Amino acid sequence: MQFGIFSVSDITRDPVSGVTPSEAERIDAVIRIAQKAEEVGLDVFAIGEHHNPPFFSSSPTTLLAAIAATTKRLIVTTATTLITTNDPVRIAEEYAMLQHVSDGRMDLMIGRGNTAPVYPWFGADIRQGLPLALENYNLLHRLWREDVVDWEGQYRTALQGFTSTPRPLDDVPPFVWHGSIRTPEIAEQAAFYGNGFFANHIFWPTSHSLRLINFYRQRFEHYGHGTKKQAIVGLGGQAYIARKSQDAYAEFRPYFDEAPVYGHGPSLEDFSQMTPLTVGSPQEVIEKTLTFHDTFGDYQRQLFLMDHAGLPLKTVLNQLDLLGEEVIPVLRKELESRKDPESADAPTHEGLVKAKYGDQPARQPRPNANRGDNVTGASPYQDSDDVQVTYPSIV
Repeated sequence: MQFGIFSVSDITRDPVSGVTPSEAERIDAVIRIAQKAEEVGLDVFAIGEHHNPPFFSSSPTTLLAAIAATTKRLIVTTATTLITTNDPVRIAEEYAMLQHVSDGRMDLMIGRGNTAPVYPWFGADIRQGLPLALENYNLLHRLWREDVVDWEGQYRTALQGFTSTPRPLDDVPPFVWHGSIRTPEIAEQAAFYGNGFFANHIFWPTSHSLRLINFYRQRFEHYGHGTKKQAIVGLGGQAYIARKSQDAYAEFRPYFDEAPVYGHGPSLEDFSQMTPLTVGSPQEVIEKTLTFHDTFGDYQRQLFLMDHAGLPLKTVLNQLDLLGEEVIPVLRKELESRKDPESADAPTHEGLVKAKYGDQPARQPRPNANRGDNVTGASPYQDSDDVQVTYPSIV
């Protein structure tokens, strides 16, 4: 099981101090939060992708590369990579580069995004969001697995003899999660390719996420990738922790009440009862998180949202201390004792390399500059380590 945190990159007024942080302050803070996550023993840090205020994460690969450069074992990933408004060629290039510079400590979560104004900013039509997501991912999937791609679709110009560079590290594509709040078609897409499915599991009752995950598991098995138990599932969640339950409610209440997403609706107590939001002591967070396993069975990744709604950096860092020191060690031990031997391990680059090559060395693509123009459709790469590649001089 991998444990981590994710951020939606909101810039929200702190209702207690009345201060709204600047973009610079929030960007610096989220890097420090990711570093703290590794320090306290978490496995994963994820950031969303947004192109509109009040969010700052318009370039997640740049941010994640900076975090990877200042950490040693943390897996960096996205909480959403917009497959609809990003060109799949650009996604293939940027995330393969992130894979290289992080030494494989990355993956990504594909999603449609639901912010309507963003679509026309990038030349897309939100009314075509679902077919656009399906087509774009089909292309991305191929770009990471074929050295030369001929492709024609409905929503972008055709490709002929195209090679995405750099090729994936070790010629093993980054692991892809498909994230959804409510769309079974995205679960179907994840199952078709044998990828992971991440249920947001924040705003909705657990019963809603269960329907999506059960559907994904059934379709994963249907497409022959393994049994239902071997499907790769991730869950979101929210937590606010204090030593005493009453302190947690008192401290978090003003942030909950003023939060742009769920403020001014159900009470904090009702929302905590109806959704996966957990506010309380470390033991209460442990107990509620274990109910996720009771409901969904074995799953591979649990991410918590902890830096939202205007919470100041100091508070978030204190939350991570409690999470890493008192909650996660207990959850790791308990969930490991419950693990079905048939269920899959959490995905890592090392595991994917091992699955592809066994004990053999991984392929390391090398551009074959002596070939000249690639007019035959053959791979423009040669793989032998003992062939010296010379590049023509430019006069």
